[in-house]
Amino acid sequence: MRWKMVALALLLIATMSAIAIGYELGKEENVVRGTGTVVWLDLEGGFWGIIGDDGEQYDPINLDSEVRCEDLRVYFEAKIRADLGSFHMWGKIVEILQIQKLE
Repeated sequence: MRWKMVALALLLIATMSAIAIGYELGKEENVVRGTGTVVWLDLEGGFWGIIGDDGEQYDPINLDSEVRCEDLRVYFEAKIRADLGSFHMWGKIVEILQIQKLE
């Protein structure tokens, strides 16, 4: 009887570990990394965006003032925020996790 409880406990631990790993992997799927160009868009009162080198458009909710420069080349990592909406109606809404100026 005791070995059944141990086996059940190990099965439970393995299952919980698999769920936790899957959760972490799922979080990573919402992160985009790449290079692009910071642009000023004169729509809806104006806002800053990033056009990725792959042509994708990103609407950052937290772009630092030091990188708010027209035509600035950057490397960025951002979390896609599908849970948010915007009146900009342009690009994917993202939260910048890391951004660096490129030379």
